[in-house]
Amino acid sequence: MLYRSPSAWLLPLFSPYNSVGCKCSFPAVPWCLLIELLLQCPVRKRTRRGERNRSGSFLYTEDISATMDKGLSFLLCVITTMLLLGESSRTGTSRNDDVLSQGIDSRGPEEALPTLTVTTILEDPYVMVRSAELEGYCIDLLKALAAMLRFRYRVKVVGDGQYGAVAPGGNWTGMIGEVLRREADIAVAPLTVTSAREEVVSFTTPFLQTGIGILLRKETLSQEMSFFHFLAPFSKETWTGLLFAYVLTCFCLFLVARLSPCEWNEPKNEENHFTFLNSLWFGAGALALQGVTPRPKALSVRVVAAVWWLFTIALLAAYIANFTALLSSGSEQLPIQTFEDLVKQRKLEFGTLEGSSTFYFFKNSKNPIHQMIYEYMDKRRDHVLVKTYQEAVQRVMESNYAFIGESISQDLAAARHCNLIRAPEVIGARGFGIATTQASPWTKQLSVAVLKLRESGDLDYLRNKWWESSCLHRSRERWSPLEPQALGGLFLTLAIGLALGVIAAVAELSNKSRRAAGHAKKSCCAVFTEEICTRLHIKKNTRQSQETSGRANA
Repeated sequence: MLYRSPSAWLLPLFSPYNSVGCKCSFPAVPWCLLIELLLQCPVRKRTRRGERNRSGSFLYTEDISATMDKGLSFLLCVITTMLLLGESSRTGTSRNDDVLSQGIDSRGPEEALPTLTVTTILEDPYVMVRSAELEGYCIDLLKALAAMLRFRYRVKVVGDGQYGAVAPGGNWTGMIGEVLRREADIAVAPLTVTSAREEVVSFTTPFLQTGIGILLRKETLSQEMSFFHFLAPFSKETWTGLLFAYVLTCFCLFLVARLSPCEWNEPKNEENHFTFLNSLWFGAGALALQGVTPRPKALSVRVVAAVWWLFTIALLAAYIANFTALLSSGSEQLPIQTFEDLVKQRKLEFGTLEGSSTFYFFKNSKNPIHQMIYEYMDKRRDHVLVKTYQEAVQRVMESNYAFIGESISQDLAAARHCNLIRAPEVIGARGFGIATTQASPWTKQLSVAVLKLRESGDLDYLRNKWWESSCLHRSRERWSPLEPQALGGLFLTLAIGLALGVIAAVAELSNKSRRAAGHAKKSCCAVFTEEICTRLHIKKNTRQSQETSGRANA
């Protein structure tokens, strides 16, 4: 058997290159040269020497130098192995695929800090991957907590991409399951604190407050603008009251004008100009800020007219103000303000994240409206439930879909996408907390640290940093013309009024033609046709007569 010197098998361990010339994963150490010099000392080969004892048998003895060479080689191997392990521990820890970031030891190399395994989920803006690194609200929060509580951390993304729910077999999935299985020490993510989760894990003080809201697309809602949009500044009750006030005031004008002797001195010989129809016309002219006849003479009539004028001025000011505000913000007039409005409509589909706390909130709620929402989503779960939050936002933007979810996440979507908006109503106030194992010593420390960050304003700073929006600035600078639906009712009203005027004129002419036909003993149609031709050709006949007289004078 060939003998190899210790330098022949120890040197490859210290060389930065392997047998094929490729560079190894660990760097060469400076003390390799010293080891090489020690191993290159002259060593005698192993020999076997036999002597016959008194009984005649041979005794074999081994060279003491060979034995020392073997012990020295073993000792050097142990020492170099320990040095290699110490060198690798000083240069850094190895990188795992699931570990994407690691806390920094701020105490120095002499004092060891505890290392926590943190599980999280990729969701904008809480945790995002940028240039092979993690960033976001939760990462900044984790850095602040690590600096305050003095610990190192390793972050890994949850394997199944779930927040945490009870599987059919009774086991927990998602980040809650990883904390229960001790695969992670804590979970820092937009994880909602619920009673079911609180029974199996512990939560810290919530670092974000949220609720359940409805995310909608503005373009879908703007198509619901009524054709009589100009009536929107006042409610139906207000318009009814206005009509009643108009008729009552006109009747009072008619009555006072007949009772006042200053307005109608001699009823038998004079004609009262304030008939009921004239009174209606007078009131309508005041609504349009136009002066019309008849003019009141008596003090009593003038008092009624003056009060009506003041009423119409205030009414028009209120209408113009409301109508201006309505037109300037027409795209944000949501027909869906509450969850009850969402249930009553039939145009938009709605759903939430599958297996999320929002889904189980509607499932366990005793509210009839909430029960209707749950039944709708449960019957169409394969179609209306989404897997991820990004899928939900994309579906809202591209189809007639309303997403029910965390209001704070919906505020972010509305901040990033200016064509999205959240409905005003928010239900089910809740919070995002850090999940730890039950009876974990970190629960109390993390809760106190979160409270300190809130009191110092750091949480508000992070909230403004990651939820910053430019949609409000853009909406102020951008001008857009009014849509036809906004003023379509006005044009329709004008057309109806013009048609009624023409019809009334034709009816009056027909009535006159009927009376003239009775006196002249002619056909009513013949007289009506003659009247029409005469009235429509008055200017033409006048022009022809002027041309004839001009020729005669010439």
